[in-house]
Amino acid sequence: MFLPVDALGTAVSEFAFELALCAHLEERREWLLARQLGGGVAEPGGRVLDVVGVVPGPQFDDRVALTADAIPTAAIESAVGPGRARFPPEAFDCHPARARRATERAIEAGFFEVERRNGREYVRQVARYPDWIGRLVGIENKPDLGRPGDLRKQLRTDVSLAVVDEAILATESHVTRAHLNRLPDPVGVWRFDPDERTIEVIREPTPLPVDGAGIEPLDRRPGRTDLAVVTGAEKARARRRIAERAYGKGWRTFELPACRACEPAAADGPTLPHCTWKGRLVDPERECGPTCAGHEPAPAPDVDLESERERLTPWIADPTGRRRRQSGLDRFG
Repeated sequence: MFLPVDALGTAVSEFAFELALCAHLEERREWLLARQLGGGVAEPGGRVLDVVGVVPGPQFDDRVALTADAIPTAAIESAVGPGRARFPPEAFDCHPARARRATERAIEAGFFEVERRNGREYVRQVARYPDWIGRLVGIENKPDLGRPGDLRKQLRTDVSLAVVDEAILATESHVTRAHLNRLPDPVGVWRFDPDERTIEVIREPTPLPVDGAGIEPLDRRPGRTDLAVVTGAEKARARRRIAERAYGKGWRTFELPACRACEPAAADGPTLPHCTWKGRLVDPERECGPTCAGHEPAPAPDVDLESERERLTPWIADPTGRRRRQSGLDRFG
């Protein structure tokens, strides 16, 4: 049984709620899902989105065939294309160290291929970067509305910045008219039951103006909040960064604990870290190990979460056109 709140507090409760919601959405929606992604523009880590759903766009199949990994933004925006090979230091309009990192990551991901000329290594794209991103859905998880934390501030940021197409609050609490009145009008509201795996749509989200400028709150101090005005072009780059990060990362960022009490119930659905001793989902990083009274050392369950993601979603772990070459960061010095 999944418990909304326990003695360990809201953080663990939200982790279990988040995993259950991702598992439910993965089974019922053709979205790519990821957890805990930076959703800011001026400060990418200033707003962390609990769950991001990427709705596939028109060239999604081309993206799937390209690489399973996230492609670095700097590599996508560089002058490296699928035609003539370019010398990396001349193809990037950014700091040389960032260019080297982006080149290295793009090669390892299989987005760049390498050819050598006169002792130098040149790169080209293996294929043109596709138009694969449809909509971005940002979901803020607050299973217990009695402990809202910074909920209003977070959702106001999502609405004023408008880097996601839709902003949604997911909760297990009963939602009253007073709750709705305290939320920005464009924010959708779901009541999610993690036991029954059902969503009741309390309010549909209103599409946000992602193409225009946005306002991003930065440093907040008593009596003062610094704001950044971000352009539509800056938001478009941020949206691509978020979507690429979601594609490469997914939502299975946990490891199953090496404990006899861990019995992940999967069947044909997603594997989740369920503890028979606690009788609920657990956060392995925070709750499991020798300090747990119910801990019994045992081999971790033999589950390949990457293979599971491939089985249950359109994502492919090793697409046919993918190239992998290991290289050191000093290759492009």
